[in-house]
Amino acid sequence: MHKTSIIILTMVLAGVTAALAQQKPAVDPTRVDAAIKAAFPTAPADWAPRLTPDETMKQCSAHENSPPKAIAVAIQKREMASIEYPADGKFLGDWKNGEKFAQSGYGLRFTDYPPKQVNGGNCYACHQLTKQEVSYGTVGPSLLGYGKLREFKSAEVKAAYEKIYNSHAAFPCSLMPRFGANKVLTIDQIKDIVALLMSPDSPVNK
Repeated sequence: MHKTSIIILTMVLAGVTAALAQQKPAVDPTRVDAAIKAAFPTAPADWAPRLTPDETMKQCSAHENSPPKAIAVAIQKREMASIEYPADGKFLGDWKNGEKFAQSGYGLRFTDYPPKQVNGGNCYACHQLTKQEVSYGTVGPSLLGYGKLREFKSAEVKAAYEKIYNSHAAFPCSLMPRFGANKVLTIDQIKDIVALLMSPDSPVNK
């Protein structure tokens, strides 16, 4: 065989091998469901919905959190429709309470059942919010100066509320929990966390 032909054949085979290596084996959904069920044998009956993905989670999982545009638009529209707004039309609560909820990781764990106090947002697990806090996660972006950077505009206050209530309404397949839609936090708690982000006197904006 001609030397050039050998080189071309080698390159083709290398490309095929690389392509096969990148292919992921199909996973049987029934095996996944069985594994999840086996992992929580003593879960309370009212936990069942938490172990069953809704349509949004199914779509996000199927596309590894990067859905095609049409599906992303459908997710955003569906999740936006789930948002419940404050009855008084006000989005800012008490930032001091918001800081407490941002610090608290209480809620939705086996050790927190039955609940003995209100849930927290555990915001510092993923975000930096204040310069005073030295322990925070970096899964999410830093939120230092969040309101100041947005000039404390009322539209931005409303947008912050919506992101916290249902992050998928802002970013389809977001890694951030749907705090309001999934009843992790109450509307008043969300308002307090919005105040932490958007109040001029909050340590976030100092």
